[in-house]
Amino acid sequence: MVTFAHCDTLTRWRIRLFQSGASFWEGALFWEGALAVITQCGYSARMIDDTVHPPKFSITDVLFVVFLRILAFIGLWLGIEFWAMLVGYSHNGLARFDLLTVPWRIATCSLAVIFPVAGIGLWMTVSWGPVIWSMGALGQILMYGVWPHIFGENPLLIAFHIIVAVVYLAFRLAILLEKRGRA
Repeated sequence: MVTFAHCDTLTRWRIRLFQSGASFWEGALFWEGALAVITQCGYSARMIDDTVHPPKFSITDVLFVVFLRILAFIGLWLGIEFWAMLVGYSHNGLARFDLLTVPWRIATCSLAVIFPVAGIGLWMTVSWGPVIWSMGALGQILMYGVWPHIFGENPLLIAFHIIVAVVYLAFRLAILLEKRGRA
């Protein structure tokens, strides 16, 4: 019968084996004997599963990513619209930067940068993408909802941003509940 004293002996044998510069075959014979000692000492000789298992995505995760990618295209489109307006390509050149009033200059320049950056963040599904998108959405909601006498009215765009925010929050809540159910 092997006792724990043999397990300590095993450690001494292993140290001696590597200090002596043993050949491959001596090492193989050592490990064959060591396996018997380890098993008799009560240790498990099974291999540990070290393969990489890809994560399993639920349908909610996949639909959320598709939703974010669609928003990314919309963000890039909005950014292109604002840039086209600034350089005079749209509105028959009447909305060029040098022809705009100061509030329109500030809003258009800000949104021309915010929406493409948000689109990139949403496409990469990083945490700052929705934050930047919400900044641009809040800017447009303020433009057309709070200051319609300066920027005009656009209730369709306000409704669009509110619907997007509600759908985003619904996805986040569904993912949270799904993860909580798995745990």
